[in-house]
Amino acid sequence: MKYYEKEFNFQVEDNIKTHLSLLTQCGDISYAINIITKSIRKGGKLMFCGNGGSAADAQHLAAEYLVRLRPKVNRHPIAAISLAQDTSTITACGNDYGYDEIFLRPFQALAKKNDILIAISTSGNSRNILKVLKEAQKKKIFSLGFLSGEGGAAKKICTKAITVDSKITARIQECHIFIGHFILEKVEDNLLRRK
Repeated sequence: MKYYEKEFNFQVEDNIKTHLSLLTQCGDISYAINIITKSIRKGGKLMFCGNGGSAADAQHLAAEYLVRLRPKVNRHPIAAISLAQDTSTITACGNDYGYDEIFLRPFQALAKKNDILIAISTSGNSRNILKVLKEAQKKKIFSLGFLSGEGGAAKKICTKAITVDSKITARIQECHIFIGHFILEKVEDNLLRRK
């Protein structure tokens, strides 16, 4: 461990520093919690999308809404879906229409009033993310971006963006999943409080 100790300590400290930078995002996170709560109460669903590690985060967060986040909090499933959850749809769309449309096609088919799109992107510049965000804008569907730095082109298209102050992909993704878990926890609390 001694060989890696210096680098390990640096990365732990960098992780903490990056998470602490999220304190500047509290207002936007609170806003997102309230919007998602209202959407679910009106029968809306959450649609997540992302590429690579962000696709894994999209599936992870959708599963937390559908099943549960906390072992002792049992509640009704919350409608949520990842727009890239099956290889047949992804490969068919990539083959027939191009990779840029892998989120757009399912979104066009599934998006309804009161739904929310959550786009997760470390760069904010992926063309497939930008296309689906533009479609959400066109359909007047609230879109929330989990982004980084200046937010890339996606920040200008999202209804609301939460950005992580880092250029390191691992730190950004660590913060994105933390934000996703925190938002869900508070949404659950809001939904359970009403009963």
